[in-house]
Amino acid sequence: MNKDIFLTNSYGGKKENFQPIDEKNIKMYVCGPTVYDDPHIGNARPLVVFDILYKVLKCKYGKDRVTYVRNITDIDDKIIQSAKDKKISIAELTNNVNIKFQEDCNYLNCDTPNFQPKATENINEMIEMISSLIKKGYAYESKKHIYFEVNKFNDYGKLSNKKIEDLISGSRVDVSSNKKNPEDFVLWKPSSEDEPSWQSPWGNGRPGWHLECSVMSKKYLGEKFDIHGGGRDLIFPHHENEIAQSRCANGTDVFSNYWVHNGFITLSNEKMAKSQGNILKISDFKKNVNGQALRLALISAQYRQPLDWNDKLLDESQKTIDKWYKSYVALDKPKLISDDDLLPLYDDLNTPKYIANLHKLFEKSQSGNIEDKKEFVSACNFIGLLTETKDEWDNFKKNKSILSDDYIENKIKERNQARDSKNYELADKIRNELLEKGVQIEDKDGKTSWKFK
Repeated sequence: MNKDIFLTNSYGGKKENFQPIDEKNIKMYVCGPTVYDDPHIGNARPLVVFDILYKVLKCKYGKDRVTYVRNITDIDDKIIQSAKDKKISIAELTNNVNIKFQEDCNYLNCDTPNFQPKATENINEMIEMISSLIKKGYAYESKKHIYFEVNKFNDYGKLSNKKIEDLISGSRVDVSSNKKNPEDFVLWKPSSEDEPSWQSPWGNGRPGWHLECSVMSKKYLGEKFDIHGGGRDLIFPHHENEIAQSRCANGTDVFSNYWVHNGFITLSNEKMAKSQGNILKISDFKKNVNGQALRLALISAQYRQPLDWNDKLLDESQKTIDKWYKSYVALDKPKLISDDDLLPLYDDLNTPKYIANLHKLFEKSQSGNIEDKKEFVSACNFIGLLTETKDEWDNFKKNKSILSDDYIENKIKERNQARDSKNYELADKIRNELLEKGVQIEDKDGKTSWKFK
């Protein structure tokens, strides 16, 4: 039986047999949050996807032989602007959001990575990498900015499988007269008096976003490592830029051997956007949706495919978990999971097929055989499900809020009035308040409907 792990490598776009650099030390880096606002459901998908990959790698190679690094970006233009908007210090903002992020990870039952480095704790290493790039001729200074010169790196665009001119068109490339070429990206930028800054050979300033991950991955995993993960939206420019600056600074022909990217989440087939009033924060679900149900919903589609978030998906996930608890038994220790049960996850994290197997194991466990129930619960536990006791699950269901229809309808009227007047901040606030009370609303064809979670 083939027990190898297969992953779709974005660098080349093919499913490949995973061959680690060192089987005794598997290394994985995943781009973490930029802590400028509370994490939303789109951020939750990579948290769960790469948590499952982490579990699979530990199962295959041993829990002490896998190093998982997920960074915290705590200096960025978005953070500076958000702190100004909220009229609080950057330190207070980043600390508060990071705390909420860690709480959300616990809520989703994700294992803690081995390292969670913060960008602000690695500024000296960033300055060292920039200096190396300048010395080697890959970067240049212009008006106290340092830029990476993209045309000096011949493999630029290979991750995205596009030419430079195609990548620039319609992308998030900053336009500046300081650059030699429009595709060049910033490694260091000056800070104004009211912005965070660090001393450097090029004056007081702060690092560019792309540089941070290159430095932190090198610090904890070395110049070459096995897996780099993140959302599909990070392929360009973020990951493309990481490859360029890392390979040039380190003098290597490889940065990460495997690039793994998860697909987007949409809401009722529409892209999530603040202007649409459809951003769903993870914290919005906590009072009325058990984290296990949210987790099951997030892995209901294969990780590379888009996932449409809607009421039916979450309702079905909650009903499934509720049904599965009929076979719950407490385990002194997990029962060994069979190869047949694990193979779907070894095959490019095929969670839908794994879930289908769980349904079969559940039906088998209904016979009353205690060993069948242990096998089922162990298989659920492996992907972070049925980790609470039956009493804890039942108590959570009992404590859900119940509101009157009149209250909900009035709140929806207030929200629609706010949207009509383009007060999207108030509209988001009302929507989030309803979510906290267990009410999911949906806008479709000019009308707003609602239902209890």
